[in-house]
Amino acid sequence: MTTIILAAVAAFSFGDIEVGCEGRGDWKVSLVREVADDGAEIAKVTLESSEAAVPPKTWLAVQVPQVGADYVWSVNEDDCGLRADWGAWTHTEVAHGMPVFVYFDGNDTSRLAVAAEECARRLSYLGGIREEGDLLNIRVEWFVAPEAPLSRYETRVRFDARQKYFGDAVRESVRWIEKTAGYAPCVAPAAAFDPLYSSWYNFHQDVHDSDIEAELAIASKLGMKTFIVDDGWQTDDTNRGYAYCGDWQVSKRRFPDMAAHVKRVQDMGVKYMMWYSVPFVGTKSANYERFRGKYLVAVDHGMGAGVLDPRFPEVRRFLVDTYVKAVKDWNIDGFKLDFIDAMYFRGQDPAVKDGYAGRDIKSLPLAVDRLMTEVKAALEAVKPGVLVEFRQSYVGPAIRKYGNMLRVGDCPGNMRRNRFAMANLRLASGATAVHSDMLEWNYADTPDHAALYIINAMFGVVQYSMMLRDAPKDHLAMIEKWIRFSQDHRDTLQNGRFVPHHPELQYPIIEAIGKGETVVGLYDDGRVVDVREGTRTFVMNASGKDSFVVRRGGKIFEVNCKSGDWVEVK
Repeated sequence: MTTIILAAVAAFSFGDIEVGCEGRGDWKVSLVREVADDGAEIAKVTLESSEAAVPPKTWLAVQVPQVGADYVWSVNEDDCGLRADWGAWTHTEVAHGMPVFVYFDGNDTSRLAVAAEECARRLSYLGGIREEGDLLNIRVEWFVAPEAPLSRYETRVRFDARQKYFGDAVRESVRWIEKTAGYAPCVAPAAAFDPLYSSWYNFHQDVHDSDIEAELAIASKLGMKTFIVDDGWQTDDTNRGYAYCGDWQVSKRRFPDMAAHVKRVQDMGVKYMMWYSVPFVGTKSANYERFRGKYLVAVDHGMGAGVLDPRFPEVRRFLVDTYVKAVKDWNIDGFKLDFIDAMYFRGQDPAVKDGYAGRDIKSLPLAVDRLMTEVKAALEAVKPGVLVEFRQSYVGPAIRKYGNMLRVGDCPGNMRRNRFAMANLRLASGATAVHSDMLEWNYADTPDHAALYIINAMFGVVQYSMMLRDAPKDHLAMIEKWIRFSQDHRDTLQNGRFVPHHPELQYPIIEAIGKGETVVGLYDDGRVVDVREGTRTFVMNASGKDSFVVRRGGKIFEVNCKSGDWVEVK
């Protein structure tokens, strides 16, 4: 019979917290309140059993009056609207999001920040409005996905009810997770912040060495210093699926001599990165039969591939060796490691029925962590400072141990989402390089309007993915102008204090405050730009209007600046 074990404490400043678990046997759950040095309150939850067993679903719950908590920030959400508690569940795990949720008001002020230490195992989170009494109903649940047996588990949840700038609440929450969970983000080398050219949106899978070199001859002159060859280099197929992934042999038709091609690109002053779909082994690949019985999913029909189970040591070794071989054979500078978020259970754990045979790690999220740790260590050993890019949605503190570049998830042509997601990642990612999604636009557009795509991405590292050989001269001149601006103000844009405003409106104004200068991005008409005294201020105008209003020293005045351009406010 399932039993409910409950412990409660009433001493938290914002409400009563309770914890409980559903379990059989002698599982015990306890809750202890701690106070951090900075004043935040910590709920320490412990789950124990006399013998190792599959842990029961365990939860923490609290209800808080909705006072000032008008919106909620989380890293992977596309808006900040609160939902009713019957439709507000989300989840995080090692390759999906991160457990930080900040409730804030319309003045950028945090009212309650919630952060969970557990970033590897799947965690379910509810943070919606309970209709009865207009309460913020918060619930954290652990062990909601198949999990390996254990006898003791301890974790913490941090609550910060102090009012402060919401961005500081996010950053402090992330730093707390890093410290309490023992996560040390890897160092992002300077090259991780260089303007980048990607083959994906313009070529898709139809990539060839000569086409790439022709494009990079133009891109390098514009100021782009890194290149990613995306899907297509390893197959002659162009059907956009992954049925031919997994062998990782170069298409000789597309790249007759990969090492020579890479060197020609590097001789242009451009670093070379290659795309790999980490867990996919295509059903039409030679390696598919090799790994039969070692898949989380034998065939993901949407992808045309099996999904490898990293709990097998030979699976991890295969992947590590594949990437190390690429560095040694072709002297590439980095990797775009894709689809890590596909390593999850679709229903029951396939290892249970055969007693975890052949697996040296029983927990899937911990195996994903081990895989990526081994990949990073092996690559650093042969190529110190190797570039490793991950994309949304795997962006949290755990992922930053292995990757030094985080990119906004695919949003072609959507400048607003690019800006919003980039700003969220900047707040959550410390000193890791945050990249925009690849930019593309139609050359029938005017250069001034096309510049809006770039301005919306300027507080991250801008990635470009258009066919440069087809670009009108005025579009190329516009790209070069903005790359030059990004590098002239690089220290401020990438290392200054990052201050985005009004996430509920998808950041209509963003500031980067550096040494002696401030760079402002203006993205909506009708906003007033506040200019600080004693610092040079540069405003990038993406408002759609050719003037904007500035407030400085109590005075308000209008500044003329064409939309799609920048101006220094004197």
